[in-house]
Amino acid sequence: MTRDILLSFIKPYYLSSTKKHERNNMDEEEPRDEGQQGGSVEQSPEQLVARAIAPVKKDFLRPPPVRSSSPNDGVSIPNDNNKTSVLAKEKKSKRQLKRERRLEQKSARNLCPEIAKTGDVSSCPYKDKCRFSHDLEAFKAQKPADLEGQCPFFKSGGACPYGLGCRFSSTHEDGVPSANLNGLKNNSEVNGLSKHVQKLLWKNKMSFSKADAQLKSLGLVGTSKSKRNDLENKDEGDTGSNKCDHSDYSGSCVVTSDSCCKLECPEEVMKDDDNDIDGKSESDVLCPQKRRKIAENCGPMDAENEGHRFIFDSSVSVTEQIVERSCTKSEPEAGTDALTPETDLSLKLHSREKKLIDFREKLYLAPLTTVGNLPFRRVCKVLGADVTCGEMAMCTNLLQGQASEWALLRRHSSEDLFGVQICGAYPDTVARTVELIEQECTIDFIDINMGCPIDIVVNKGAGSALLTKPMRMKSIVEVASGTAEKPITIKVRTAYFEGKNRIDSLIADIGSWGASAVTIHGRSRQQRYSKLADWDYVYQCARKAPTTLPVVGNGDVFSFVDWNNHRTECPELATDMVARGALIKPWIFTEIKEQRHWDISSGERLNILKDFVNFGLEHWGSDTKGVETTRRFLLEWLSYTFRYIPVGLLDVVPQRLNWRPPSYYGRDELETLMASDSAADWIRISEMLLGKVPDGFTFAPKHKSNAYDRAENG
Repeated sequence: MTRDILLSFIKPYYLSSTKKHERNNMDEEEPRDEGQQGGSVEQSPEQLVARAIAPVKKDFLRPPPVRSSSPNDGVSIPNDNNKTSVLAKEKKSKRQLKRERRLEQKSARNLCPEIAKTGDVSSCPYKDKCRFSHDLEAFKAQKPADLEGQCPFFKSGGACPYGLGCRFSSTHEDGVPSANLNGLKNNSEVNGLSKHVQKLLWKNKMSFSKADAQLKSLGLVGTSKSKRNDLENKDEGDTGSNKCDHSDYSGSCVVTSDSCCKLECPEEVMKDDDNDIDGKSESDVLCPQKRRKIAENCGPMDAENEGHRFIFDSSVSVTEQIVERSCTKSEPEAGTDALTPETDLSLKLHSREKKLIDFREKLYLAPLTTVGNLPFRRVCKVLGADVTCGEMAMCTNLLQGQASEWALLRRHSSEDLFGVQICGAYPDTVARTVELIEQECTIDFIDINMGCPIDIVVNKGAGSALLTKPMRMKSIVEVASGTAEKPITIKVRTAYFEGKNRIDSLIADIGSWGASAVTIHGRSRQQRYSKLADWDYVYQCARKAPTTLPVVGNGDVFSFVDWNNHRTECPELATDMVARGALIKPWIFTEIKEQRHWDISSGERLNILKDFVNFGLEHWGSDTKGVETTRRFLLEWLSYTFRYIPVGLLDVVPQRLNWRPPSYYGRDELETLMASDSAADWIRISEMLLGKVPDGFTFAPKHKSNAYDRAENG
């Protein structure tokens, strides 16, 4: 039955592509001079490899499909009225979006969870005040048909928490008690954010005694909580903006916490990215005259609370002092946030006395934005990964109690060696986040990202922007390691600008700052992900590092051959981190452990996708919303997996990460479909596993995985 359904999806695609191939051959009057591999008629595998084109065997090659748009452009599915959904929707106000959310909650599609669990309309304790629909018959009438297969929660030996809302409800057993509905999920996943802590974060009443004590001991004092509350509560609705809304009692600019402002950006970064979210220019933010004007215009209360004035140091530029002062909080007032006895540094553990993290020879799955979610990490654990790390989470969002950001810290019980990755621009923000995570989460280490190249992160002074400010890096690592009992690791790139490597000059000091390990991605920020990683420079840094500081290499690991070469060339490396290689072929961990090139079949690859779907339904839910969320993340992953070329189709093995795959036929219909770079074909694969997409469905991948090299990336 399943095979027949599979063939019904694949045959139309395979036959249509074959007919196009025959039609092209009939229409051509003479042979074309250029093949699909971008070169002359006959090229040797060595010539193709030199041009970074995958040397696929001639028997499997085919002409590239003709498309009006680029392969990874957004795809929309027409609805019943034969109208196509518009990708670029008009921007709506927050009030409009809130009103739409409330109307959506009251629609028949959103049945009350309590009623869905029990099937009894009177079971909801909120009655008429409930935000969700209580129309059981209307919900059943509009509910899409159940999907094939068994409910993932029942398959795991538990009870389904979605009841009638589950898209596999026809497979549910009758008489399941509702008391144990959430037991399975709670036991398998940890690191959730409690409502109590979230409310404290919302109201800015969370205590960070350890972080504040450490900040004071290092001379990096933070703003007193009472002042911070007064300032931030004046404009609660604009927490996501990047505006300078208030001036604090020292006359410095207070920036809303969601974006730690462009003030933190190094001067070089400002030149590259001089347009911030509000469209303000550099002169608007860093003008010394404006800084003095704000200080002079402080009210009587400001002047009374100001214990001292900012004194310019002649040895430091005016701009540098203003940037530093604007992000340095005033010392806590007497009587607020009283320091605990932990201020006695003699009672604190030295960084060398802390628990060490052992990465040596372990297979480390890199923290991957969007695609490195919990279900994907579970797939990689099954295939042999030893160390996993959550997706990068922004410190400011965590401190604001954003549920979507805290979801990035979730951990599955199968992840036996697990860490979380955070990103922040300021020592006080990072210190408080570290303390909060240690208090609320079960983790083995905390990784601080100092290499993210994304503009929106760099513009806030975080990620790669820290590479231009080594003293800021030092402060962040010192205060984080002093606050946390768990090991602190950092992830960096070679430099900010191409050709100006600087990690080798810092590597000897990073260990003394308190870092337990450092991961070096062999590219600069300017490179982004283009060109090959500079492993010679990674080796150089590993040899300069002290023996007590493990160094992890990162970049372009795509086979067990790459892994072995790095082990042989530089025994000083603790291990290699696998990133995009795991996205394209997650079975790379199996290949490394078994020391073989796995010529995996299309059926085996489909089974891996099935595992991801089952894990996704357990994580995001088996109701309609959970199914579509799982589909979205599956499609994001498929935007990488199509780049894999089966071992049996290559003239040269192993495949390299920078090779561009030509258009080719697979050894069967499914393998041909999986090799397609069209988002429409990825949607077909998702329909095999999750049923037909809803009307008006659209998809455009977040990551342009076919962008191998671009001029703007340096």
